[in-house]
Amino acid sequence: MAQCETCGNEYDGAFSVSMPGDGPAHIFDSFECAIHAQAPRCAHCDCTIIGHGVQGGAEIYCCANCAQQSGVEGVSDRASA
Repeated sequence: MAQCETCGNEYDGAFSVSMPGDGPAHIFDSFECAIHAQAPRCAHCDCTIIGHGVQGGAEIYCCANCAQQSGVEGVSDRASA
């Protein structure tokens, strides 16, 4: 059994996640714990970014609205028709 790095649960179904340049793999018992520990946070509203997000310079945002409010230009949540 392995122990989850986020919640401490010992679970026989634990899995490992490795991030490039982050050293050894991390052990989690659920995707919820993995997301809580590994997912980036929006530079504007601090929400967890589970999808692709929007990158502006070195920052990542959860959506175009947050990016725009932070001064990023040329981003949109919808493609033009």
